[in-house]
Amino acid sequence: MSDPLAATLQISGAGLRAQSERLRVVSENLANARSTGETSGDDPYRRKTITFESEFNRAHQANLVSVKGIGSDKAPFTVEYEPGHPAADENGYVKMPNVNTLLELADMRETNRSYEANLKVMTQAREMVMRHIDLLRT
Repeated sequence: MSDPLAATLQISGAGLRAQSERLRVVSENLANARSTGETSGDDPYRRKTITFESEFNRAHQANLVSVKGIGSDKAPFTVEYEPGHPAADENGYVKMPNVNTLLELADMRETNRSYEANLKVMTQAREMVMRHIDLLRT
């Protein structure tokens, strides 16, 4: 039988790692929200997506979240009229990334809240372990 507090620390640690990776993907998307191709016909930056999966950890008898993969959003690119741009086609249109900054900011906020929740659980579990150790000393 595994220690419930150790399992709690493993679960929240896995959550922290997953949300940290998610924040990296969101940050990359935001940083490249206006990254176009270099020449006419080149595709711009394609938004990245992240998927998670649940893994059973036998040692702690707990389900842990992990990153299943990082993919590409297949949504179509938008076009903007910018005739002087190096990536403009013969009609003056430039393919723009399929990144929606409002969606990315909402994703960032959700990621931040999830990260904070996992951190709070880890802090509480750590405090409980310390109290348990204190009780054993007396």
